[in-house]
Amino acid sequence: MTTATPDAVLERLKGLHPKVIDLALDRIERLLAALEHPERTLPPVVHLAGTNGKGSTQANLRAMAEAAGQRVHAYTSPHLVRFAERIRVAGRIIADDALTALLEECEARNGGAPITFFEITTAAAFLAFARTPADLCLLETGLGGRVDATNVLDRPALTVLTALSLDHQAFLGDTLAAIAAEKAGILKAGVPCVSAAQPPEALAVIDARAQALGVPLYVQDRDWSVCETETGLTFTQGIERLALPRPALPGPHQVQNAGLAVMAARLLGLPAAAIAQGLRQAQWPARLQRLSTGPLPALLGPGQELWLDGGHNPAAGEALAAFIGDSWADRPVRAVVGMINTKDSQGFLLPLAARLAEARTVTIPHEPNSLEAIQVAETARAAGLAAHPAASVAEAVAALAQTPGPARLLICGSLYLAGHVLAENG
Repeated sequence: MTTATPDAVLERLKGLHPKVIDLALDRIERLLAALEHPERTLPPVVHLAGTNGKGSTQANLRAMAEAAGQRVHAYTSPHLVRFAERIRVAGRIIADDALTALLEECEARNGGAPITFFEITTAAAFLAFARTPADLCLLETGLGGRVDATNVLDRPALTVLTALSLDHQAFLGDTLAAIAAEKAGILKAGVPCVSAAQPPEALAVIDARAQALGVPLYVQDRDWSVCETETGLTFTQGIERLALPRPALPGPHQVQNAGLAVMAARLLGLPAAAIAQGLRQAQWPARLQRLSTGPLPALLGPGQELWLDGGHNPAAGEALAAFIGDSWADRPVRAVVGMINTKDSQGFLLPLAARLAEARTVTIPHEPNSLEAIQVAETARAAGLAAHPAASVAEAVAALAQTPGPARLLICGSLYLAGHVLAENG
Protein backbone atom coordinates (compact mmCIF):
# COMPACT_ATOMS: atom_id res chain seq x y z
CA MET A 1 0.00 0.00 0.00
CA THR A 2 1.36 3.41 -0.98
CA THR A 3 2.48 5.79 1.73
CA ALA A 4 2.43 8.82 -0.55
CA THR A 5 -0.16 11.56 -0.29
CA PRO A 6 -2.26 12.91 -3.17
CA ASP A 7 -0.56 16.31 -2.89
CA ALA A 8 2.91 14.77 -3.23
CA VAL A 9 1.96 12.87 -6.38
CA LEU A 10 0.08 15.83 -7.82
CA GLU A 11 3.16 18.01 -7.36
CA ARG A 12 5.27 15.50 -9.31
CA LEU A 13 2.71 15.36 -12.11
CA LYS A 14 2.97 19.13 -12.62
CA GLY A 15 6.52 18.63 -13.87
CA LEU A 16 5.60 16.33 -16.77
CA HIS A 17 4.87 19.17 -19.18
CA PRO A 18 6.39 22.66 -19.41
CA LYS A 19 2.96 24.25 -19.97
CA VAL A 20 -0.07 24.30 -17.69
CA ILE A 21 -2.35 24.41 -20.74
CA ASP A 22 -1.51 22.79 -24.08
CA LEU A 23 -4.76 21.84 -25.79
CA ALA A 24 -4.46 18.58 -27.74
CA LEU A 25 -5.76 15.01 -27.54
CA ASP A 26 -2.77 12.93 -28.61
CA ARG A 27 -1.13 12.73 -25.16
CA ILE A 28 -4.22 11.64 -23.25
CA GLU A 29 -5.20 9.21 -26.01
CA ARG A 30 -1.77 7.61 -25.72
CA LEU A 31 -2.09 7.28 -21.94
CA LEU A 32 -5.66 5.96 -22.11
CA ALA A 33 -4.49 3.29 -24.54
CA ALA A 34 -1.76 2.29 -22.07
CA LEU A 35 -4.46 2.08 -19.38
CA GLU A 36 -6.56 -0.19 -21.62
CA HIS A 37 -9.14 2.50 -22.41
CA PRO A 38 -11.14 3.10 -19.23
CA GLU A 39 -13.08 5.81 -21.07
CA ARG A 40 -14.75 3.08 -23.13
CA THR A 41 -16.33 1.38 -20.12
CA LEU A 42 -17.93 4.34 -18.38
CA PRO A 43 -21.61 4.48 -17.45
CA PRO A 44 -23.79 6.66 -19.73
CA VAL A 45 -22.04 10.05 -19.94
CA VAL A 46 -23.41 13.59 -19.99
CA HIS A 47 -20.65 15.85 -21.33
CA LEU A 48 -20.90 19.55 -20.42
CA ALA A 49 -19.10 22.53 -21.97
CA GLY A 50 -19.67 26.28 -21.82
CA THR A 51 -18.30 29.53 -20.43
CA ASN A 52 -20.49 29.99 -17.36
CA GLY A 53 -22.76 27.68 -15.42
CA LYS A 54 -21.20 24.27 -16.08
CA GLY A 55 -20.70 23.46 -12.41
CA SER A 56 -24.12 24.69 -11.34
CA THR A 57 -25.87 22.85 -14.17
CA GLN A 58 -23.97 19.69 -13.31
CA ALA A 59 -24.81 20.07 -9.60
CA ASN A 60 -28.52 20.38 -10.42
CA LEU A 61 -28.46 17.38 -12.75
CA ARG A 62 -26.52 15.27 -10.26
CA ALA A 63 -29.03 16.09 -7.52
CA MET A 64 -31.91 15.14 -9.82
CA ALA A 65 -30.37 11.80 -10.78
CA GLU A 66 -29.53 10.99 -7.17
CA ALA A 67 -33.08 11.90 -6.15
CA ALA A 68 -34.19 9.27 -8.67
CA GLY A 69 -32.06 6.70 -6.86
CA GLN A 70 -29.16 6.68 -9.32
CA ARG A 71 -25.47 6.35 -8.50
CA VAL A 72 -23.66 9.23 -10.20
CA HIS A 73 -20.02 9.87 -11.02
CA ALA A 74 -19.07 13.54 -11.50
CA TYR A 75 -15.92 15.26 -12.76
CA THR A 76 -15.40 19.01 -12.45
CA SER A 77 -12.62 21.60 -12.23
CA PRO A 78 -11.02 23.52 -10.74
CA HIS A 79 -11.29 22.47 -7.13
CA LEU A 80 -11.79 24.94 -4.30
CA VAL A 81 -9.91 23.48 -1.32
CA ARG A 82 -8.80 19.91 -2.11
CA PHE A 83 -8.04 18.34 -5.48
CA ALA A 84 -10.22 15.35 -4.56
CA GLU A 85 -13.29 17.59 -4.96
CA ARG A 86 -12.86 17.21 -8.73
CA ILE A 87 -13.64 13.47 -8.70
CA ARG A 88 -16.91 12.31 -7.17
CA VAL A 89 -17.28 8.53 -7.39
CA ALA A 90 -20.82 7.15 -7.08
CA GLY A 91 -21.87 10.20 -5.13
CA ARG A 92 -18.84 10.59 -2.85
CA ILE A 93 -15.68 12.65 -3.18
CA ILE A 94 -12.86 10.22 -3.87
CA ALA A 95 -10.88 9.06 -0.82
CA ASP A 96 -7.25 10.18 -0.55
CA ASP A 97 -5.79 6.69 -0.61
CA ALA A 98 -7.79 5.70 -3.69
CA LEU A 99 -6.83 8.94 -5.42
CA THR A 100 -3.16 8.47 -4.64
CA ALA A 101 -3.17 4.93 -6.00
CA LEU A 102 -4.89 6.00 -9.24
CA LEU A 103 -2.51 8.91 -9.76
CA GLU A 104 0.53 6.69 -9.22
CA GLU A 105 -0.88 4.10 -11.64
CA CYS A 106 -1.32 6.78 -14.30
CA GLU A 107 2.14 8.14 -13.57
CA ALA A 108 3.69 4.69 -14.01
CA ARG A 109 1.82 3.91 -17.24
CA ASN A 110 2.71 7.33 -18.63
CA GLY A 111 6.40 6.47 -18.24
CA GLY A 112 7.63 10.03 -17.92
CA ALA A 113 6.27 11.11 -21.32
CA PRO A 114 5.12 14.73 -21.71
CA ILE A 115 1.51 15.20 -20.57
CA THR A 116 -0.26 18.12 -18.91
CA PHE A 117 -1.48 18.04 -15.34
CA PHE A 118 -5.12 18.21 -16.43
CA GLU A 119 -4.68 15.40 -18.94
CA ILE A 120 -3.11 12.89 -16.58
CA THR A 121 -5.54 13.69 -13.76
CA THR A 122 -8.45 13.32 -16.18
CA ALA A 123 -7.15 9.86 -17.03
CA ALA A 124 -7.14 9.07 -13.30
CA ALA A 125 -10.77 10.18 -13.08
CA PHE A 126 -11.70 7.90 -15.98
CA LEU A 127 -10.01 4.99 -14.18
CA ALA A 128 -11.96 5.71 -11.00
CA PHE A 129 -15.25 5.92 -12.87
CA ALA A 130 -14.65 2.80 -14.96
CA ARG A 131 -13.88 0.66 -11.89
CA THR A 132 -16.91 1.61 -9.78
CA PRO A 133 -20.44 0.77 -10.94
CA ALA A 134 -22.76 3.73 -11.47
CA ASP A 135 -25.83 4.68 -13.47
CA LEU A 136 -24.61 8.01 -14.85
CA CYS A 137 -21.35 9.90 -15.37
CA LEU A 138 -21.23 13.71 -15.58
CA LEU A 139 -18.11 15.12 -17.24
CA GLU A 140 -17.31 18.83 -17.26
CA THR A 141 -14.76 20.10 -19.76
CA GLY A 142 -11.72 21.85 -18.37
CA LEU A 143 -11.20 24.43 -21.14
CA GLY A 144 -13.00 24.69 -24.44
CA GLY A 145 -14.25 21.37 -25.74
CA ARG A 146 -12.93 20.27 -29.12
CA VAL A 147 -9.43 19.44 -27.86
CA ASP A 148 -10.19 19.31 -24.14
CA ALA A 149 -8.89 16.18 -22.42
CA THR A 150 -12.43 15.05 -21.60
CA ASN A 151 -13.38 14.96 -25.29
CA VAL A 152 -12.22 11.41 -25.98
CA LEU A 153 -15.61 9.69 -25.88
CA ASP A 154 -17.03 8.26 -29.08
CA ARG A 155 -20.65 8.41 -28.00
CA PRO A 156 -21.84 10.05 -24.78
CA ALA A 157 -25.51 9.77 -23.88
CA LEU A 158 -26.02 13.52 -24.05
CA THR A 159 -24.09 16.78 -24.43
CA VAL A 160 -24.88 20.12 -22.78
CA LEU A 161 -23.75 23.61 -23.78
CA THR A 162 -24.14 26.24 -21.07
CA ALA A 163 -24.08 30.00 -21.75
CA LEU A 164 -21.20 31.12 -23.96
CA SER A 165 -19.33 34.41 -23.66
CA LEU A 166 -15.81 35.75 -24.18
CA ASP A 167 -13.29 34.07 -21.87
CA HIS A 168 -9.93 32.32 -22.33
CA GLN A 169 -9.51 34.15 -25.65
CA ALA A 170 -5.80 33.30 -25.78
CA PHE A 171 -6.72 29.63 -26.15
CA LEU A 172 -10.20 29.61 -27.71
CA GLY A 173 -10.26 32.63 -30.02
CA ASP A 174 -11.35 36.23 -29.64
CA THR A 175 -14.83 36.03 -31.18
CA LEU A 176 -17.99 34.30 -30.00
CA ALA A 177 -18.06 32.30 -33.21
CA ALA A 178 -14.56 30.95 -32.58
CA ILE A 179 -15.37 30.12 -28.98
CA ALA A 180 -18.62 28.42 -30.01
CA ALA A 181 -16.72 26.28 -32.52
CA GLU A 182 -14.41 25.06 -29.74
CA LYS A 183 -17.24 24.40 -27.28
CA ALA A 184 -19.43 22.70 -29.91
CA GLY A 185 -16.55 20.33 -30.55
CA ILE A 186 -18.07 18.05 -27.90
CA LEU A 187 -21.11 17.36 -30.12
CA LYS A 188 -21.17 13.81 -31.47
CA ALA A 189 -23.04 12.31 -34.42
CA GLY A 190 -26.63 11.53 -33.52
CA VAL A 191 -26.18 12.35 -29.81
CA PRO A 192 -28.76 14.85 -28.46
CA CYS A 193 -27.48 18.22 -27.26
CA VAL A 194 -29.14 20.67 -24.87
CA SER A 195 -28.07 24.30 -25.24
CA ALA A 196 -28.68 27.45 -23.25
CA ALA A 197 -29.88 30.51 -25.13
CA GLN A 198 -26.83 31.78 -27.02
CA PRO A 199 -25.83 34.99 -28.81
CA PRO A 200 -26.80 34.75 -32.51
CA GLU A 201 -23.17 34.58 -33.64
CA ALA A 202 -22.55 31.58 -31.38
CA LEU A 203 -25.86 29.84 -32.08
CA ALA A 204 -25.24 29.93 -35.83
CA VAL A 205 -22.03 27.93 -35.32
CA ILE A 206 -23.73 25.44 -32.98
CA ASP A 207 -26.66 24.99 -35.37
CA ALA A 208 -24.32 24.31 -38.29
CA ARG A 209 -22.31 21.78 -36.28
CA ALA A 210 -25.46 20.02 -35.10
CA GLN A 211 -26.88 19.84 -38.62
CA ALA A 212 -23.63 18.45 -40.03
CA LEU A 213 -23.59 15.67 -37.41
CA GLY A 214 -27.30 14.90 -37.32
CA VAL A 215 -27.53 16.05 -33.70
CA PRO A 216 -31.00 16.57 -32.20
CA LEU A 217 -30.51 20.06 -30.73
CA TYR A 218 -32.70 21.49 -27.95
CA VAL A 219 -32.09 25.22 -27.60
CA GLN A 220 -33.48 27.39 -24.82
CA ASP A 221 -36.25 29.79 -25.96
CA ARG A 222 -36.55 27.91 -29.22
CA ASP A 223 -37.29 24.31 -28.22
CA TRP A 224 -37.84 24.75 -24.49
CA SER A 225 -38.07 27.57 -22.00
CA VAL A 226 -37.90 28.23 -18.29
CA CYS A 227 -39.19 31.21 -16.34
CA GLU A 228 -39.63 32.30 -12.75
CA THR A 229 -43.06 32.43 -11.16
CA GLU A 230 -44.25 33.61 -7.75
CA THR A 231 -43.92 30.07 -6.40
CA GLY A 232 -40.97 28.71 -8.35
CA LEU A 233 -40.26 27.89 -11.99
CA THR A 234 -42.29 26.92 -15.02
CA PHE A 235 -40.53 24.71 -17.58
CA THR A 236 -42.15 24.48 -21.02
CA GLN A 237 -41.38 22.12 -23.86
CA GLY A 238 -43.90 22.13 -26.69
CA ILE A 239 -47.36 21.71 -25.17
CA GLU A 240 -45.98 20.29 -21.93
CA ARG A 241 -45.60 22.47 -18.85
CA LEU A 242 -43.89 21.49 -15.65
CA ALA A 243 -44.34 23.46 -12.42
CA LEU A 244 -41.15 23.26 -10.38
CA PRO A 245 -39.79 24.67 -7.11
CA ARG A 246 -37.36 27.56 -6.97
CA PRO A 247 -33.75 26.33 -7.33
CA ALA A 248 -31.75 25.97 -4.13
CA LEU A 249 -28.88 27.80 -5.88
CA PRO A 250 -29.60 31.55 -5.61
CA GLY A 251 -29.48 34.18 -8.34
CA PRO A 252 -31.46 34.93 -11.51
CA HIS A 253 -28.71 33.33 -13.61
CA GLN A 254 -29.43 30.03 -11.87
CA VAL A 255 -32.86 29.89 -13.53
CA GLN A 256 -31.16 29.18 -16.87
CA ASN A 257 -28.83 26.61 -15.32
CA ALA A 258 -31.82 24.92 -13.68
CA GLY A 259 -33.64 24.85 -17.00
CA LEU A 260 -30.67 23.23 -18.74
CA ALA A 261 -30.58 20.53 -16.07
CA VAL A 262 -34.34 19.98 -16.35
CA MET A 263 -34.16 19.55 -20.13
CA ALA A 264 -31.22 17.17 -19.79
CA ALA A 265 -33.01 15.22 -17.05
CA ARG A 266 -36.09 14.83 -19.24
CA LEU A 267 -34.00 13.48 -22.11
CA LEU A 268 -32.42 11.03 -19.64
CA GLY A 269 -35.89 9.88 -18.58
CA LEU A 270 -35.75 11.08 -14.97
CA PRO A 271 -39.17 11.39 -13.30
CA ALA A 272 -40.69 14.81 -12.59
CA ALA A 273 -40.67 14.22 -8.83
CA ALA A 274 -36.92 13.59 -8.86
CA ILE A 275 -36.34 16.67 -11.01
CA ALA A 276 -38.22 18.81 -8.50
CA GLN A 277 -36.43 17.26 -5.52
CA GLY A 278 -33.06 17.77 -7.17
CA LEU A 279 -33.71 21.47 -7.69
CA ARG A 280 -34.54 21.81 -3.98
CA GLN A 281 -31.44 19.94 -2.83
CA ALA A 282 -28.63 20.92 -5.22
CA GLN A 283 -25.52 22.36 -3.61
CA TRP A 284 -22.53 24.04 -5.26
CA PRO A 285 -20.01 25.83 -3.04
CA ALA A 286 -18.79 29.37 -3.74
CA ARG A 287 -21.75 30.26 -5.91
CA LEU A 288 -23.49 32.93 -3.88
CA GLN A 289 -22.73 30.94 -0.73
CA ARG A 290 -23.43 32.56 2.61
CA LEU A 291 -20.69 32.19 5.22
CA SER A 292 -22.31 32.12 8.66
CA THR A 293 -19.65 30.59 10.88
CA GLY A 294 -15.86 30.85 11.17
CA PRO A 295 -13.33 33.61 11.79
CA LEU A 296 -14.44 35.83 8.88
CA PRO A 297 -18.14 36.10 9.82
CA ALA A 298 -16.99 36.75 13.41
CA LEU A 299 -15.63 40.10 12.16
CA LEU A 300 -19.09 41.34 11.14
CA GLY A 301 -21.22 43.83 12.99
CA PRO A 302 -24.95 43.61 13.80
CA GLY A 303 -27.14 43.14 10.74
CA GLN A 304 -24.22 42.30 8.46
CA GLU A 305 -23.89 39.21 6.25
CA LEU A 306 -20.90 37.67 4.45
CA TRP A 307 -21.28 36.00 1.05
CA LEU A 308 -18.85 34.26 -1.32
CA ASP A 309 -18.96 33.89 -5.09
CA GLY A 310 -16.35 32.54 -7.49
CA GLY A 311 -17.59 34.39 -10.60
CA HIS A 312 -14.65 35.91 -12.49
CA ASN A 313 -15.53 37.05 -16.03
CA PRO A 314 -17.72 39.83 -17.51
CA ALA A 315 -20.79 37.60 -17.82
CA ALA A 316 -20.42 36.63 -14.16
CA GLY A 317 -20.07 40.30 -13.22
CA GLU A 318 -23.30 41.08 -15.04
CA ALA A 319 -25.07 38.16 -13.32
CA LEU A 320 -23.89 39.29 -9.90
CA ALA A 321 -24.93 42.86 -10.60
CA ALA A 322 -28.40 41.72 -11.65
CA PHE A 323 -28.72 39.63 -8.49
CA ILE A 324 -27.65 42.51 -6.26
CA GLY A 325 -30.09 44.88 -7.92
CA ASP A 326 -32.95 42.39 -7.77
CA SER A 327 -32.47 40.65 -4.42
CA TRP A 328 -30.13 42.77 -2.29
CA ALA A 329 -31.53 46.26 -2.77
CA ASP A 330 -32.57 46.47 0.90
CA ARG A 331 -29.09 47.26 2.24
CA PRO A 332 -25.65 48.39 1.01
CA VAL A 333 -23.35 45.82 -0.60
CA ARG A 334 -19.58 46.09 -0.14
CA ALA A 335 -17.09 43.81 -1.84
CA VAL A 336 -13.76 42.13 -1.29
CA VAL A 337 -12.28 41.52 -4.75
CA GLY A 338 -9.30 39.46 -5.89
CA MET A 339 -8.62 38.41 -9.50
CA ILE A 340 -6.05 36.61 -11.63
CA ASN A 341 -4.24 38.17 -14.56
CA THR A 342 -5.80 35.94 -17.22
CA LYS A 343 -9.27 37.37 -16.59
CA ASP A 344 -10.88 40.60 -17.79
CA SER A 345 -10.93 42.44 -14.46
CA GLN A 346 -12.34 45.61 -15.99
CA GLY A 347 -15.13 43.67 -17.70
CA PHE A 348 -15.97 41.93 -14.42
CA LEU A 349 -16.00 45.12 -12.34
CA LEU A 350 -17.79 47.52 -14.71
CA PRO A 351 -21.32 46.11 -14.25
CA LEU A 352 -20.77 45.76 -10.50
CA ALA A 353 -19.54 49.31 -9.90
CA ALA A 354 -23.01 50.85 -9.81
CA ARG A 355 -24.28 48.18 -7.41
CA LEU A 356 -21.49 48.32 -4.81
CA ALA A 357 -21.03 50.92 -2.11
CA GLU A 358 -17.27 50.34 -1.91
CA ALA A 359 -14.62 47.63 -2.20
CA ARG A 360 -11.39 46.38 -0.71
CA THR A 361 -9.04 44.54 -3.05
CA VAL A 362 -6.64 41.71 -2.21
CA THR A 363 -3.81 39.75 -3.75
CA ILE A 364 -4.86 36.09 -3.83
CA PRO A 365 -2.47 34.20 -1.51
CA HIS A 366 -0.27 31.47 -3.01
CA GLU A 367 -1.57 32.20 -6.53
CA PRO A 368 1.25 33.13 -8.93
CA ASN A 369 -1.17 34.55 -11.50
CA SER A 370 -2.92 36.84 -9.03
CA LEU A 371 -3.17 40.51 -9.81
CA GLU A 372 -1.72 42.68 -7.07
CA ALA A 373 -4.32 44.25 -4.80
CA ILE A 374 -3.29 47.73 -5.91
CA GLN A 375 -3.85 46.78 -9.58
CA VAL A 376 -7.38 45.55 -8.88
CA ALA A 377 -8.08 48.70 -6.85
CA GLU A 378 -6.95 50.90 -9.74
CA THR A 379 -9.18 49.00 -12.16
CA ALA A 380 -12.13 49.29 -9.78
CA ARG A 381 -11.61 53.03 -9.38
CA ALA A 382 -11.44 53.43 -13.16
CA ALA A 383 -14.84 51.70 -13.31
CA GLY A 384 -16.24 54.23 -10.84
CA LEU A 385 -16.05 52.15 -7.69
CA ALA A 386 -14.47 53.45 -4.49
CA ALA A 387 -11.77 50.87 -3.77
CA HIS A 388 -8.67 50.50 -1.61
CA PRO A 389 -6.14 47.63 -1.36
CA ALA A 390 -5.94 45.47 1.75
CA ALA A 391 -3.20 43.15 2.97
CA SER A 392 -5.50 40.15 3.46
CA VAL A 393 -9.08 38.99 3.16
CA ALA A 394 -9.51 39.26 6.93
CA GLU A 395 -8.23 42.84 6.90
CA ALA A 396 -10.56 43.67 4.01
CA VAL A 397 -13.62 42.17 5.71
CA ALA A 398 -12.78 43.91 8.99
CA ALA A 399 -12.38 47.27 7.24
CA LEU A 400 -15.69 46.97 5.40
CA ALA A 401 -17.47 45.78 8.54
CA GLN A 402 -16.40 48.91 10.44
CA THR A 403 -19.07 50.98 8.71
CA PRO A 404 -22.00 50.63 11.09
CA GLY A 405 -25.43 49.40 10.10
CA PRO A 406 -26.87 46.49 8.13
CA ALA A 407 -24.91 45.51 5.02
CA ARG A 408 -23.90 42.59 2.87
CA LEU A 409 -20.23 41.89 2.23
CA LEU A 410 -19.45 39.93 -0.94
CA ILE A 411 -16.11 38.22 -1.56
CA CYS A 412 -15.76 37.72 -5.31
CA GLY A 413 -13.59 37.78 -8.43
CA SER A 414 -11.94 34.36 -8.55
CA LEU A 415 -12.50 30.70 -7.79
CA TYR A 416 -8.93 30.64 -6.48
CA LEU A 417 -9.83 33.38 -4.01
CA ALA A 418 -13.01 31.47 -3.09
CA GLY A 419 -11.00 28.33 -2.41
CA HIS A 420 -8.57 30.25 -0.20
CA VAL A 421 -11.46 31.75 1.76
CA LEU A 422 -13.16 28.39 2.28
CA ALA A 423 -9.88 26.83 3.43
CA GLU A 424 -8.97 29.65 5.78
CA ASN A 425 -12.46 30.09 7.18
CA GLY A 426 -12.78 26.40 8.00
